[in-house]
Amino acid sequence: MAGSAQALRPHLAADFGRRRIGLLGGSFNPAHGGHRHISLIALKRLKLQEIWWLVSPQNPLKPSAGMAPFAERFQSAVAAAHHPRIKVSDLEVRLGTRFTADTIAALKQRFPRLKFVWLMGADNLRQISGWQHWPKIFTELSIAVFDRPTYSSKALAGKAARRFWRFRVRPRQAKRIAELEPPAWVFLHIPLHGASASAIRAARGVRPRQPNERRAQP
Repeated sequence: MAGSAQALRPHLAADFGRRRIGLLGGSFNPAHGGHRHISLIALKRLKLQEIWWLVSPQNPLKPSAGMAPFAERFQSAVAAAHHPRIKVSDLEVRLGTRFTADTIAALKQRFPRLKFVWLMGADNLRQISGWQHWPKIFTELSIAVFDRPTYSSKALAGKAARRFWRFRVRPRQAKRIAELEPPAWVFLHIPLHGASASAIRAARGVRPRQPNERRAQP
């Protein structure tokens, strides 16, 4: 995969000092302007040097039906990123990890001097309590959550937010989030972006998962 090798070679050579790196994980099925929108805001508001898009080989919470092949999703991410400080990564494939907690542990071991921040939308904050070893995600690195109006109120009232509520920092501290000792998380209200992977798939005629189809547990 030529695009993969070109995008990742700098990350495998060495640990480049105490850089601040945002991690945006997902299926990217497909990647779109919304992913780039969040990444550009994160670069500015969180004072990050880079964003790494971690393209999942198969999200355990999503059905395989309707999931494009990894190579296709990876290339869609390369095309959508289109920014020198947004790096598209196949690290989960090469590390052999399927769960976010395992990926974070492997990245911290491989790059011990980097400061990682996990980036996610309010929809993922709402469901993160269903992820494998989810409390470890909060205790291993700082987290930035981005507003999604149809999810945000329930997300902030959900299990994960309630459990780690006392570690939530004010938005004005967002620029320091990478330097804070975890657990530390911030919730950011941002301008909306209209792109949606599910809407893109629907426009392409990809059949959505039916309500009675079972999902793998993380």
